[in-house]
Amino acid sequence: MKHYLFCLFLLLSMHFYHAQVIETNPPNYIKTITFKGNTPESSLPILKLGETLQLEFDALNGDEADYYYEIEHFDYNWKPSQLSKPEYLAGFDNQRIRDYENSYNTYQIYSHYRLQIPNPQTRGLLKSGNYLLSIRNSYGDLIFSRKFMIYEELANVGVSIKRSRDVKFINEKQSVDFVITGRGLRFNNPLETVKTVIVQNNNLNTAIFGLRPQYALGNELIYRYVKESSFWAGNEYLFYENRDIRVANTGVQFIDLKEVYHNYLFTNEIRANRPYTYNPDINGNFVITADAMNDISIEADYAVIHFSLLSPELMDGRSIYVYGNYNNYALEEENRMYYNGDRGVYEAKLPMKQGFYNYKYVIVNPDGVLDEGAISGNFWQTENNYKVLVYYRDLGARFDRMIGVGEASSVNISN
Repeated sequence: MKHYLFCLFLLLSMHFYHAQVIETNPPNYIKTITFKGNTPESSLPILKLGETLQLEFDALNGDEADYYYEIEHFDYNWKPSQLSKPEYLAGFDNQRIRDYENSYNTYQIYSHYRLQIPNPQTRGLLKSGNYLLSIRNSYGDLIFSRKFMIYEELANVGVSIKRSRDVKFINEKQSVDFVITGRGLRFNNPLETVKTVIVQNNNLNTAIFGLRPQYALGNELIYRYVKESSFWAGNEYLFYENRDIRVANTGVQFIDLKEVYHNYLFTNEIRANRPYTYNPDINGNFVITADAMNDISIEADYAVIHFSLLSPELMDGRSIYVYGNYNNYALEEENRMYYNGDRGVYEAKLPMKQGFYNYKYVIVNPDGVLDEGAISGNFWQTENNYKVLVYYRDLGARFDRMIGVGEASSVNISN
């Protein structure tokens, strides 16, 4: 019996150690987590080796608490790599975030934190690949974590978007074709050493992992799958803007000042059974922006945003959520909608910093499966952003290098 229990414990421990790491979402008082790069909106942080990483977030509890950061390296499938910390990190982590300021002239009091790497304590990251950045409080408790990636330019990745080759879904799905070509790098046994990840609209939750090349022409690897590289096309995101928090802006029906400003959005309707209409969006992302401010990071205020969706009440155990990159595409109690029988709508209210936001409504089935198109619909014409991440582990190597990134938009979709 003891031997059996020991073996069971060993198996569970091995399973835990080799399980994929999952990002930890923050408590309700941590908001507006952004990775800043070369674009104004927050984005999936994919950086070239040697570039600067900058994370920002707000703490709405007004405690001016101390936060510390930790950096870990992972393989392409988000399992812990075999590298020790000195092999991928120059300097030290577990350091306090020293750059923070309190909000200025806002109804909602908050502290704004900035972390930049490299910095005097953490001089740089030495290896390409996947990383997890964890933020902890002064007691060592995990507050939240976010993934980021670092790549080397060792391969060219050509990406093209096609309509689905599966006739059953030709009007609802988009397929990603791509070609990988080494730049001075010779692929040894590419079926085993080359790994890929395809990401739609910067959402790692729906990414496709592990496709192998179908053909190899010299040092060129070709991927042209029928089903395995296809995504539901979705629909263009809905959006609102409240850069002037005192008046009704784009998508805002009316406002009310209580303890903070409340912005009530126009009620949205189900679009799944309606014809597709092109509506420019930023593919689920958000941008913090406000009028007539010197520093929007501490002067932009928070408003409670009221969402509403005209829909019959779901009686089969399904749930509706407000979905987007504003909270890293998380499905939590805070962004779950509840039915208001008096108005005949689903409602949710979320505290959000001034800015321009994309969002959509999604359904989660009783078995936990996400259905993005149940309310918005799936249309092959939808403009989506796709990224292909390429990893390589040569024979005898100890970690997965990220050797290239390709990107394409379905605005150029073809048959």
